[in-house]
Amino acid sequence: MLLAVMEEVRFGYTDVPCLEDVTVEIYSGEWVAVTGPNGAAKTTLLKLLLGLLRPWEGGVHKSAVNPDGKNLVIGYVPQQIAAFNSGFPSTILEFVRSGRYVHGSWLRSLKAEDHRCTEHALRQVGMWEQRRRKIGELSGGQKQRICLARALAQEPDLLVLDEPATGMDQESRIGLYELLRHQVRTYGRTVVMVTHGLQEASPYLDRIIELVRKEDGGWECCTTTSCSGHFMPVG
Repeated sequence: MLLAVMEEVRFGYTDVPCLEDVTVEIYSGEWVAVTGPNGAAKTTLLKLLLGLLRPWEGGVHKSAVNPDGKNLVIGYVPQQIAAFNSGFPSTILEFVRSGRYVHGSWLRSLKAEDHRCTEHALRQVGMWEQRRRKIGELSGGQKQRICLARALAQEPDLLVLDEPATGMDQESRIGLYELLRHQVRTYGRTVVMVTHGLQEASPYLDRIIELVRKEDGGWECCTTTSCSGHFMPVG
């Protein structure tokens, strides 16, 4: 099932576009990596896909429902997780549990299912035993894990991750990739992930979207399944 599509998208922050000719299709049950050198507007592509930015030209469309006909749920883990400072008042448990409100009103009482999903998400990222700690006390890698746990607690159909392995050592990164593969294979979730660590992640991926520089200096998009042979390789 087609969950999201970008068609001939063009966008920029000034009068000069930073993305051009972007056509992307995202299907249910696949793990897609977005890659390219620094400055290649990878985060911008994710924000356009999510509807956080509006393109100058072209269209961005997301399905309203998942393959089961229920409302599509999207989990998003952005960059800058380390911005949580030492004074951030929430505990890990409170923060991850807040992801469950995507399934109803912020004023509702949480149910047993909400608590079960919260615990399961924290156990999956190895942070259940530390659930009473304040977020501001955590390392950068631990903050990445709890933000991923919050997204997983939402039981998303589409999980969008912007460099989720930042701050993790190699063992933790491999653990992350194993976890994400489990989400795709076991739950049928779709993962779209920006990464610089393509060599480590590639054995787990279904598809790679590369942002490559055009001759006139802008960036355009191609996928390994259709057009990667037509562009200069990413350095």
